[in-house]
Amino acid sequence: MPRRPPAAPEPGLPDAPRPVPAPAPRAAIANAGPPLGACLCLALAMAIVGSSVVAGKLLVAELPVQLASALRFACAALVLVPLLLLREGWPRVSARSLAVMLAQAACGGLLFNVLLLQGLRATSAGAAGIITSTTPAAMACTAFVLLGERPARRTLAGVALSVAGLAAVNLQGMAQNAGGAALGGNLLVLGAVLAESLFLLLRKAVPEPLSPLAVSTLMTVFGLGLFAPGALAQARGFDFAALDATSWAVVAYYGLVVTVAAYLLWFRGVTRVGAGTAGVFTAVMPVSAVGLSALVLGEAPGPGHLAGAGLVLAGIWCICRRG
Repeated sequence: MPRRPPAAPEPGLPDAPRPVPAPAPRAAIANAGPPLGACLCLALAMAIVGSSVVAGKLLVAELPVQLASALRFACAALVLVPLLLLREGWPRVSARSLAVMLAQAACGGLLFNVLLLQGLRATSAGAAGIITSTTPAAMACTAFVLLGERPARRTLAGVALSVAGLAAVNLQGMAQNAGGAALGGNLLVLGAVLAESLFLLLRKAVPEPLSPLAVSTLMTVFGLGLFAPGALAQARGFDFAALDATSWAVVAYYGLVVTVAAYLLWFRGVTRVGAGTAGVFTAVMPVSAVGLSALVLGEAPGPGHLAGAGLVLAGIWCICRRG
């Protein structure tokens, strides 16, 4: 008796399991772009950093530099220290790493703030914002001088564009301010940029895998300790009763928003994107600084400021874009 042929499978019901699709190639994942949430964090962080030069301009009009900086770090420490203890506990760091981090705080906390705030006494907030945005170019130069890292061609092009942007900003400042006062202020701000570059490069010398919250807290505590002696000396003869509510609001903004919120936003976003992508968002800083300087301080940008900002933005793009 002949065997019956096997029954045909019903339509839509295959007689064998379908193969599992292969994972998407890495190129397709990369082309999907960075997460939107991370990009928003980075953009908002740089917008806040850009506003810091406006807040600093208002701050030094009412307070001595070291006292203003100590109050800023004190506000930040009141938030960061309890937050770190509750979420992670105090980090264990070797004595060598503590010494490196103290040097970091001396560069990024003490020198950066003193030079920036002193420079803001003589130059405009918009010019200072454009100059501080040359940090990627300054880092490339510092890494070449101190670490022997040879820059790529696009990095050299970015440095050249940033230098041209600095020249345009300085020429505009000298044209608006007789006697070279703006040039002196711009040089102080440029010194702050170099100090910030050292601060960022010294992070490579700390082997412990510290969280962004731990690093921010330690930098804040060290910064407060470095400013405390000078701040106490300036506080003795200072009339705190003369400060109005606006001045205290600026101190709180500088400590809680610029120091705490910007750091946490930046480190939250930077862990989810590549270094080149994160670097592109530093271009938000000069735009924020120039725009807020015009809105809050009434500092209308001149042609040199606009040209300088454009050149610096082009330099950032050259340095941070993927090769």
